Amino acid sequence: MMRLLRPLIIALGLTLLWQSIVWITGAPKFILPGPVQVFSTLFEQAPLLAKHGAVTLAEILLGLVFGVMLGLISALSLATWGPLRRWLMPVLVISQAIPVFALAPVLMLWLGYGMASKIAMATLIIYFPVTAACFDGLRQTPTGYLKLARTLGASKRAQLLQIRLPAALPAFASGLRVAASVAPIGAVVGEWVGSSTGLGYLMLNANARMQVDLMFAALLVLALIAVTLYFLIDFLARRLMPWQADSLNKANTSIAGH
Repeated sequence: MMRLLRPLIIALGLTLLWQSIVWITGAPKFILPGPVQVFSTLFEQAPLLAKHGAVTLAEILLGLVFGVMLGLISALSLATWGPLRRWLMPVLVISQAIPVFALAPVLMLWLGYGMASKIAMATLIIYFPVTAACFDGLRQTPTGYLKLARTLGASKRAQLLQIRLPAALPAFASGLRVAASVAPIGAVVGEWVGSSTGLGYLMLNANARMQVDLMFAALLVLALIAVTLYFLIDFLARRLMPWQADSLNKANTSIAGH
């Protein structure tokens, strides 16, 4: 029961904090609208927000799919092929020195102003966290398991599929959680650079028209999408890996038992 109430309590607390800031600062509505005004706009403009939110959600989901697939393939390649790791790893590290946001105009030039460039942005921003997390998980497989597998005559393929990949799942799940958090950034930045649909476009358009309440409503929808994706992936990871229960919960259960 408390697990369901906690998000509601947090949301209520943040809303009260928001309203308190509006009261204390006395900020005009065109600078900082109150939560009542924003929520009212959220319901009034629900069809418009749903239309643009669906576009952004599609870009995020497709970016997640492609980013996770490419990241997993890259991590497996790095973990299994030593020569490739020596050549590819420096390239991956150097690539992170280039701000992904700076590539948005280039992607627009190459892929156009449609969804393709936004999906590419989301894919790029997701790719490295997933690759790094999964690769670290594959490298940190307990050596005892691998030695036992070699003693029993297991092939390298069997070791990878039955030992190393399962051992890397917790790290891979952490990478997915990070990916779910940053994927909306890639999609929205792409929409800011050039688009005619999506929440990023709607926010820019509302800002230009001084419709700050609509801009905040679009921001809330985007935040809701990001939070929902994060908790959905977290829920699935906990269900698929019940042996990776939160150590803090275990400790609390142990203390309660005493």
